[in-house]
Amino acid sequence: MTIEYEWRGDIDNAALDALHADGFGHPVTRTDWRERLERHSLGWVCAREDGLLIGFVNVIWDGGAHAFVLDTVVARHRRRSGVGGALVAAAAHEARAAKCEWLHVDFEEHLSSFYVDVCGFERTAAGLIALQRGGPGSAG
Repeated sequence: MTIEYEWRGDIDNAALDALHADGFGHPVTRTDWRERLERHSLGWVCAREDGLLIGFVNVIWDGGAHAFVLDTVVARHRRRSGVGGALVAAAAHEARAAKCEWLHVDFEEHLSSFYVDVCGFERTAAGLIALQRGGPGSAG
């Protein structure tokens, strides 16, 4: 079976909702992915097998030198088969073609072997404020 990767591929909201829910372990929502991606993204990569969406990664940016990988997700039945690495490689290629100088990602520790070893990201120091949990600068 051939897997096809497409930059800024057509998005079916229901299919991406289902993939996202499967990959991140939450209920299916009714997110308007198409509107969100068009509004905030440099682009995205879709992986399809026999026409079915089996992988996705979003690339947002600052309009200049920095691009950011979000929502890397692969269908459970295709994990550990190279799909995720190919998605991120395509995202990096397209961000480079858009003249971005840096591609950022943040991840939980259990995903470090994927992002560092498979995808080639370097570890960096970074910071994070949980805005919905009363962190610094919040009213809570």
